[in-house]
Amino acid sequence: MDGATSFAATALVNILISLASIAISWWVLQNLRLDVFLRDPKGVRAKAFYVILSIVLGHGLATFIIDYTDWSRMLGHLFG
Repeated sequence: MDGATSFAATALVNILISLASIAISWWVLQNLRLDVFLRDPKGVRAKAFYVILSIVLGHGLATFIIDYTDWSRMLGHLFG
């Protein structure tokens, strides 16, 4: 694979990891009882809060996964 194709494939994988991490965060947050802390748990603001919180948590998870895979690939240069 040439450099541009490899770069594009890496970008696509990173996007998919980010979207999957946000979806997993959303799924996990659905089981969390945050409605106790919200005034109107069925309102628009509460739903927006869940979306924003899932994006923030998903981004953190995706960053960790992407960094971990990059570091794992770099370890090959240590022994090779």
